[in-house]
This record gives sequence, C-alpha cells and structure tokens, in this order.
Amino acid sequence: MRPTRSSIRSAAIAAAAGSLVAGMLFGVPAQAAPVASPEGATALSERLGARSAGTYLGADGKMVVTVTDEAAAREVRASGATAKVVARGSAELAQVTAELDRYARIPGTAWYVDPVTNQVAVDVDSTVTGAKLAKIKSVTARFGGAVRIQAIPGTLSTTISGGQAIYTSGSRCSLGFNVRSGSTYYFLTAGHCTNAGANWSGSSGGSVIGTRAGSSFPGNDYGIVRYSSTAQQPGDVWLYSGTRDITGAANPTVNQSVQRSGSTTGLRSGRVTALNATVTYQGSGTVSGLIRTTVCAQPGDSGGPLFAGNTALGLTSGGSGNCTSGGTTYFQPVVEALNAYGVSVY
Repeated sequence: MRPTRSSIRSAAIAAAAGSLVAGMLFGVPAQAAPVASPEGATALSERLGARSAGTYLGADGKMVVTVTDEAAAREVRASGATAKVVARGSAELAQVTAELDRYARIPGTAWYVDPVTNQVAVDVDSTVTGAKLAKIKSVTARFGGAVRIQAIPGTLSTTISGGQAIYTSGSRCSLGFNVRSGSTYYFLTAGHCTNAGANWSGSSGGSVIGTRAGSSFPGNDYGIVRYSSTAQQPGDVWLYSGTRDITGAANPTVNQSVQRSGSTTGLRSGRVTALNATVTYQGSGTVSGLIRTTVCAQPGDSGGPLFAGNTALGLTSGGSGNCTSGGTTYFQPVVEALNAYGVSVY
C-alpha cells in the first residue's frame, strides 16, 4: 500500500526497512575466497575475542576484520574477508571506554571504538573546555595512542522540536518506522520523544492518531506508539520526492552509505563512522550503543528513520552541528527496538 503525500503528513513518516542481509562467512573454495557478509565478519571478529578490534567496510567493498596476530589473519582470509593486523585488540580498547564510562560522563562528550584507526575516539563539543576538557585528558592520558580527542562543532543534544511530523504536549518529532505485531499496528520513534507525552497526533492540535505503549530514554533512545485505528498503516518512508518500501531491518556496518529522512531537513545522506557509541547529551542523560554517522540533522528530525536502500537501520537520536556547515548525528539501532517490543517492519 503506497501512501499519498498528504497521508504521510497526517500520520507522520512511514516506515522504512529492507531485506535482512543474510550472512555467514563461508569456507574458502579451491580458487578464490567468497566475499564475507557484514554479519559473518562481525561474528568472526566476536569469535576472535581480544585478538580482534572490530570490522568495517573497505574501499573495495569487502569486509575488513581487524586482528592482532598472523594466525588470526589467516583465519580471516580463509573466510573471505580482508585481514588488517593492528596493535590493539578489543580488550585493550575496552579498558579505555570503561574508564571513560566510569569517570568522564560529561555533557557534550561521546566516545566509540574506531576500527579503522584502531583507537577509541572521544568527541568533545564546544562546551567542553577548561576543567571539563582537563578531566577528559586526565582520564585518557595513561592510554597514549590508544585514544584520541577530537573537537566537534556545536553542542551534542537531542533534537526534539520537529519532524515530519508527530506532535505531543507541545513537542514535535518525526515518526521513524511503522511496525506491527500480528494485526496490531504501531510506530517507532525516539525515546526522548515518547517521554514527552502519551498521546500523539499527525498535526499540531489535531486528533490523536496513537498512544504511547513504551518508552526507553536515557540508556536507550527508542519508544513505541500504538495506532488508534486498526487499519493497516503504510510501510514506506517519505523521501520528499516519493516513497520507498520497507521490508526488513538490519544492523549497519562501519563505512556503509546511509540516508536519513526528517521534515526539518528532508532527505540527507552520509556514512556510518562507528557503532556502539556512548553519548552524554546536554541536559538529558547518557545513551549507549548508538550508531555514529556523518549525516547531518537539526532540531525536529528526532525519531526519524535511518536506512540504506530498503533496509531500516536506526532512529534519529541527536548530535551536533547542522545541515549548513555539517555535523555528526547519532542513531538508536532499530533492531534493538524491534526486539524490545516484539514487533517487525513490513
């Protein structure tokens, strides 16, 4: 079922998601090794444990698995992925993130493991100066080259003033994805949005289209609203020049190309730069497990969909910068939200 532009405006953004990327690493045949899937590469990295420090999509389109020794590298190559020998494994980098989590949850900071550079990267926004910056440097000093601190423009904050467009209690957000459980229909959006109110409408002062059925923020950033109508909702995402059908969901890969939709800034593109990022937003708490991207966003895009092709990836959480000068945006992984509420995209 394809929605009209007006129906999307009245019920908020329709859902997006795509086919699940199937995947396991395959054994090497007699000739060339097959290309590893993102899921297979991730599974292999996790199986290697401290001998790996993550995966990412290489410039040639093949998955890269980081390893700390040649024996692990041989195992990766035999599986069809590219091996990159690095100095630090996951256990060493986890020590850095654990220290940051314990001692440096300062508003305006974010950190994540960067598998490309084999470091923990620490973002600090424009408010992190003086004693705050000194605290970050003190916590990370003993880890040397395992960590880097980098300034980002603007302030790290959630983006709860607009979207395309769902309204509650004076706040406006974006609908992320329409989902269902059996014949019951819901939509997902950001948890900091669903925290703001229980009843949601498709226009300012309009009739209620749904009621909050769950909300998780901080810690996570997802919420779910049950539609008042029993009619099937459209399973598309609005692209501002048409729609795209939704059929499934997946977790993203570092360096993957992605798009985001929201009424404040429309359709925007970028790439994934990190997974499992921890962000302490200005005035609203810490969220872990986020997707970090180069896609810009502005207030009003909160809760909107992150996707690649027909595949749903995430829900807009927050970030820094804007769509004029550029910025960094973080997203709640949608698979986690789907699993939490026992629903699926379609």
